[in-house]
Amino acid sequence: MGEWIYSQYVCPIGKLIMAGEGQVLTGLWIEGQSYFGSKDHPIQWGEAPVFEDTRRWLRAYFAGEDPGPTPPLAPEGSPFRRQVWEILGAIPRGQTTTYGAIAGELAKKNGKPAAPQAVGGAVGHNPISILIPCHRVLGADGSLTGYAGGLEKKEYLLRLEKIL
Repeated sequence: MGEWIYSQYVCPIGKLIMAGEGQVLTGLWIEGQSYFGSKDHPIQWGEAPVFEDTRRWLRAYFAGEDPGPTPPLAPEGSPFRRQVWEILGAIPRGQTTTYGAIAGELAKKNGKPAAPQAVGGAVGHNPISILIPCHRVLGADGSLTGYAGGLEKKEYLLRLEKIL
C-alpha cells in the first residue's frame, strides 16, 4: 500500500473528501459520513493527479449531465465487498436495484447464497461514494434505506438522477 493523498471538493450536498494514490481514486466520502477513511492511511493533504479528473466528473454529475466514465477507481476491501462494489458500479444512471437483487446476482456468480444483510454491510462500507453509486440501492419495498452519508443526501442524489 502506498501513501494516500487527500483533498476536498465542495458540491451541492456539502464537502466531499477525496483520497487518491497517483492516478487512481481510492476514496470519496461525504464529510461526516459513517465509515470515513482508512486506518491504514493517515491523512496527508495535497493533490494527486486523479483529483482533476474526479473534480471534472463531479462537476458534470452535479450539473445533471452525463459525466462519462469514472476516473480509475481502486477501493480497498475484502473480495466479497469488492464484488458488491463492482455490481454497484454497473447500476446505470437513472436506475436502482435492491440489496436482495445484488445478493441474487452474487449467488448466481459464486454458486452459493449471499445474505442481503451482508450485501447491506458491503454497500454501507463503500469507500467511493457517488462514483460507485451505492445511493442507487433501495430496500425491497422501494424505500430509501440507510445511506452512510445521510438519507437526505441519498434523496438529493436520486432526485438529481431523476429517479425520484
